[in-house]
Amino acid sequence: MPLTSTVEIHSSRPLFDGALFHAAREAGSNFAMPPKKARFPRTARLLRHADFERVYKQGRRHFSASMTVFYCTRIDTAKIAAQSAPVSPISGSRVGFTVGRALGGAVVRNRMKRRLREAVRLAGPPCAGVAADVVINPKKSLLKADFADVVNEVRCGFAVIEQKLSGRTPAKTSAGNTAADYKAPEGGNRF
Repeated sequence: MPLTSTVEIHSSRPLFDGALFHAAREAGSNFAMPPKKARFPRTARLLRHADFERVYKQGRRHFSASMTVFYCTRIDTAKIAAQSAPVSPISGSRVGFTVGRALGGAVVRNRMKRRLREAVRLAGPPCAGVAADVVINPKKSLLKADFADVVNEVRCGFAVIEQKLSGRTPAKTSAGNTAADYKAPEGGNRF
């Protein structure tokens, strides 16, 4: 008995990029990629290094249990270069992901990015009322968190970003107070 095994694909088509997907589909497997419309579109992604740097340097932060969300208003870079008209925000929000090497190897980091991409896709359009660039930086706890909780955190993060960038008043808590009403306890910091 040989120590290696081979996978035979009985298909009339030649092997190409994505052959495993098509072979699994022909074999009747439940493995399927999401339809083209359900994917995370390229126009909704933050891709350039300069854009990431701008968000980190000029933006604000929102912290949650399993991620830190950096955000800033998206501006029209063509108008900045031309300097002929005042700079104005443009429509549509973009989302980017950064996962540092300290969080694990390539497999772990890619799994985090896949989970975040799907959570952003399921959470709906990011910051629908505001044009913003958003960078999501996960924490180690993202891997162990329930996926529904991750989607909820992303949804809440987008709501906070939309609220802060649009200038709306903060939402009331169940006690009737806003976050602005919170006062630190007297006696200073204990830590």
